[in-house]
Amino acid sequence: MISDAQVARFNADGYVLIKALLDKDETELLRREARKDPAIATHAVDREDGEGGKSRITLWNEAGDDFFGMISRSERVVNAMERFLDGEVYHYHSKMMQKEPFKGGAWIWHQDYGYWYKNGCLFPYMASCFIAVDPCTRENGCLQVLRGSHLMGRIEHIQVAGQTGADPERTKEAEKILEKVYVEMEPGDALIFHCNLLHRSDQNTSPNPRWALICCYNAARNNPYKESGHPRYTPLVKVADSAIKQAGERVLNEGLQFLR
Repeated sequence: MISDAQVARFNADGYVLIKALLDKDETELLRREARKDPAIATHAVDREDGEGGKSRITLWNEAGDDFFGMISRSERVVNAMERFLDGEVYHYHSKMMQKEPFKGGAWIWHQDYGYWYKNGCLFPYMASCFIAVDPCTRENGCLQVLRGSHLMGRIEHIQVAGQTGADPERTKEAEKILEKVYVEMEPGDALIFHCNLLHRSDQNTSPNPRWALICCYNAARNNPYKESGHPRYTPLVKVADSAIKQAGERVLNEGLQFLR
């Protein structure tokens, strides 16, 4: 259950770190199935960072009945997002971020709303739940955030070194006055962050992978006014938290593929 203090921290800082959002067994299922599900590899795309590195992303819009859908639809996750966004939410999309050893690329400073704004979402009533699949450390390219930067509002995004990022002049000034936090996480930990929070990550220069599942949500009252690559409002059917393990065990027992 999300406390009033956590909501206040989210509103002030733009993010909240929740330790062990997934328990040990759920985390092991996530780690195992993220790498075994062939659809993760089949649908992955590479993103060059302009510095010789690249990261892989697998993205999907539908929160289905598969294992990953059970995480993004679980009461534990959805209820938390509804507390932070102050009302009903729906699943905007999910993605598996795959930053591999020694070659995982960097991401420049950006806001998610820098992109989602162009999808017809009028208000920044949007947030993401970043769940660590592997340990996230400075060495393997953990997220970095500028505490409180969401209060700056949306920053213009432009092409920088092959990526679309927040205006470098403005982010440089923001770095002078806002605390930069390296968000180091253990597997199963979750970072819930506002869509206007400035965040980035370095290349993975370690021998350890840094994978993460990111489930993104939009407020139902913020239904996009136009079509885009992500869905308009559709009611999100929550499932009991127990559905996460049940789905994972079903896949292990029956050899089913998760993503459809």
